[in-house]
Amino acid sequence: MSQNPYPPTQPEPQQQADGGYQYPQYQPQGAPQYSSYPTQPPAPAYGMAMVPQANPYAPQALAPYGVDPLTGLPYSDKSKLVAGLLQIFLGSLGIGRFYLGNVGMAIAQILVTWLTLGLGALWPLIDGIVLLAGQPRDRAGRPLRP
Repeated sequence: MSQNPYPPTQPEPQQQADGGYQYPQYQPQGAPQYSSYPTQPPAPAYGMAMVPQANPYAPQALAPYGVDPLTGLPYSDKSKLVAGLLQIFLGSLGIGRFYLGNVGMAIAQILVTWLTLGLGALWPLIDGIVLLAGQPRDRAGRPLRP
């Protein structure tokens, strides 16, 4: 027959004089040895800015109000509670949506409320409840502060 082209996965046993077999001693191969691992990142090239390593627990300049733990996005400067309460109590005037920076929706709520002779005020009321219960975002797409 033909010889096996693959190397053996286990060492071949050697027969002893008493009729038993003994496997050779296992010698671990170990991890590949590299010359050295860098202990710190290389210095930036000439003209490039040096970026300091950020402490994840320190206040960050781009997230002065903190970071949402679920998404990692910085919180907005707007409050979810303030937006919801403004929308519930002054929603027919679009105040809650003006507060969030959604000018188009605020004007639409004003128009619907006035053109339906007050029946459209149900929309801002429901919108205020959704703002309080949901995960609303401001105009920039950042989650509102809890």
